[in-house]
Amino acid sequence: MTDVTRLADYAPFSHPVREVHLTFRLDPDATTVIAKVAFEGGSGDLRLDGLDMELVSATIDGTPVTPQVDATGLTVAATDLPEGPFTWEAETRIAPSKNTVLEGLYISNGIYCTQCEAEGFRRITFFPDRPDVMAIYTVRIEADLPVLLSNGNLTASGEGWAEWHDPWPKPSYLFALVAGDLESLDDSFTTRSGREVALRIWVQHKDLDRCAYAMESLKKAMAWDEREYGREYDLDLFQIVAVDDFNAGAMENKGLNVFNTRYVLASPETATDADFEGIESVIAHEYFHNWTGNRITCRDWFQLSLKEGLTVYRDQCFTADMRSAPVKRIGDVRILRAAQFREDAGPLAHPVRPESYVEINNFYTATVYEKGAELIRMLHAIIGQEGYDAALALYFDRHDGQACTIEDWLTCFEDATGRDLSHFLRWYEQAGTPTLTARHEHRDGQMHLTFAQSTPPTPGQPDKQPVPIPIRWGLLTEAGEVASGTFTLTEAEDTLSIPAPEGAVPSLLRDFSAPVILKQPAGGDAFRLAHDTDPFNRAEAGRALALATLVDGEDAEPWLDGMVRTVTDDTLDAAFRAQMLALPGEAELARAIAASGRTPDPDAIHTERRALRQALAEKLADRLADLEEAIRPAGPYSPDGDAPGGRALANALLGLWVLNDGPAAARAAFDDATNLTDSLAALGLLVSEGAAKDALASFHARWHDTPLVLDKWFGVQAVATPPGDALDTVRRLAEHPDFTWRTPNRFRALIPAFAANHAAFHRADGAGYRLVADWLMRMDPVNPSVAARSSAVFETWRRYDSARQALIEEQLERLASRDGLSRDMAEMVGRMRAG
Repeated sequence: MTDVTRLADYAPFSHPVREVHLTFRLDPDATTVIAKVAFEGGSGDLRLDGLDMELVSATIDGTPVTPQVDATGLTVAATDLPEGPFTWEAETRIAPSKNTVLEGLYISNGIYCTQCEAEGFRRITFFPDRPDVMAIYTVRIEADLPVLLSNGNLTASGEGWAEWHDPWPKPSYLFALVAGDLESLDDSFTTRSGREVALRIWVQHKDLDRCAYAMESLKKAMAWDEREYGREYDLDLFQIVAVDDFNAGAMENKGLNVFNTRYVLASPETATDADFEGIESVIAHEYFHNWTGNRITCRDWFQLSLKEGLTVYRDQCFTADMRSAPVKRIGDVRILRAAQFREDAGPLAHPVRPESYVEINNFYTATVYEKGAELIRMLHAIIGQEGYDAALALYFDRHDGQACTIEDWLTCFEDATGRDLSHFLRWYEQAGTPTLTARHEHRDGQMHLTFAQSTPPTPGQPDKQPVPIPIRWGLLTEAGEVASGTFTLTEAEDTLSIPAPEGAVPSLLRDFSAPVILKQPAGGDAFRLAHDTDPFNRAEAGRALALATLVDGEDAEPWLDGMVRTVTDDTLDAAFRAQMLALPGEAELARAIAASGRTPDPDAIHTERRALRQALAEKLADRLADLEEAIRPAGPYSPDGDAPGGRALANALLGLWVLNDGPAAARAAFDDATNLTDSLAALGLLVSEGAAKDALASFHARWHDTPLVLDKWFGVQAVATPPGDALDTVRRLAEHPDFTWRTPNRFRALIPAFAANHAAFHRADGAGYRLVADWLMRMDPVNPSVAARSSAVFETWRRYDSARQALIEEQLERLASRDGLSRDMAEMVGRMRAG
């Protein structure tokens, strides 16, 4: 594979930049961009990145130059450059209306908007498009549009133009421009130093009444960041814009965040409880980037987790404070295991800080984000709250306005605490999920806990070194917890000895204190399920009992009895009980079976998982209707407090009720629903039982002109339709006039979502694989980023039987041999085939 970028080859840019002045004359088919860039001098040739644009003219200090232009940029020979500082001016022409990759400047439903992370700015003008080139930006926008926005503060405006200035140096990936016919929800926030910051959320006029929750979430995030991290907002204005067509969830551009509409727009009728929580979390995440990503950014894209892992950890802590910390932790670990553990175990495995890439868009992964957040959590656990606070204060003070590395980050922790954390760097450098094997022995009045760690080989990394693993532990008896603490395993094996009474049961890796796979002796899970004082490990005990039944074929009664006690224990939080009831997903069960050395059968997994749910439904048969009615929240809808947990548990119980008595209860719940959470839960049950025809028709009739809700209509059919019917359903939906597949949200709602219907995607005849591959080939020339990320549905292909492997390999070969395959897709397919 050509054009590999390697961490080892990093060198500072040859010509530092001081200031950037941009003028945009917007036109859908021929936007003119005039860029004046003040360089501080340098040495050698001047190499500027550029893609898919026309260079109209170029000058240096006012003198015309003729650079050498090629497919990826241009070069000005050193002989044409002055010895000292100089000003480069270039006029380029671009066509936003033809920009289907949604990187750089493009148009979404008549709105001009930008997405420049990671390398979109090079589609706007010729520039050193890399994160370590930071400069002050001034922007003028000229267009016959009512709203013209860019980063920073508005300095001047008139009819058909506006000028913006951002006083804080930033890399080009944080540049933003938005222009169109928009309306704003306005508010303000007073910082702790007394400054008033204007807040605006810009949307299409029809969506203005669905922004209030996003605004409240923003103000909560600003207050939390001041309280927990001492970070105050630094501009006079903070703005958010919501657009329909967006490859990612949102983007933290300095002072002007651009969001996918799904993380801004919400009302009880058009958003689920999960949507409301997602809005609160993502609004916070992008706002927190103002300091952990913007004021301090990453030196190069290999350091991506420096901003993303840290900011994910911050938004996780924020949500835990706003909602239920135990439930949040259980949910985060479910996501980690489903996405990141899968990544670590397959051909796409890579370290949190990769060593090389072909296309950086392919490394916006669960490893960089979710595992990166777990590394911050571990650091916090190892050095404690006081040390963490001191290290972060030093980090902000020492590196404000800089582009930094993981080493810079860890050095702050070492300098603040006096501890040697050099071995912790291995977490960033090694791929793979460590296995932590624990055994215990009670002897001489002590509990001896012995821990051993090992990490399997991953592509390009056959040998692994021990990593520091913080292990939160407790000792339990029927009388309660008798001891607890944290032990950090730094070697391949070590033993912790604790005074303990005979019969004490260990509770290990509490709160999931490290991203590892814990293996411990059989037994004890039923006791932990009943007695553990750590909520995460109580839920984990239930999961372990379910896995023992579904993976190892053990007796289901311990899990069934534990779930009956859990469901009927009204001293427990409803959201926690709902999480407890959630069985491991079919893909997770396949991973666990493969890890045991056996070949997973997708059809058998689906059948056995449903049978276990059926057994629980029968155990609770006499109580389900009364429980569901008692638990479901009454009164006006609220996305906050205890109400979402009540709905989650009530809908889980409704699912069991349907297994016993058929779909009538789900149909009644669908007809009576007063919010989208309940409506969609009931619709999903009807789909899974093959009884949703009328409900689907009424749902579509009501919501066909509300894109975010219609996405859910597509998604629930792709995921919940029984495996035998799912392929035909998806084929039919792919021909539906509302399947606007070029819109990333709509495409993801059907095609990658179908792959989550595990048994249907893994049909023995390979038809599911072919359908997805066909759509990836269709999407790739239009939007390579969305296509490449969606191709990861094939990454686990080697865990299945030889016949399915051959069928998937056939599709990977089809993709690899396609003429004009994008760099994004070529890298993903190449890694999956080689792994």
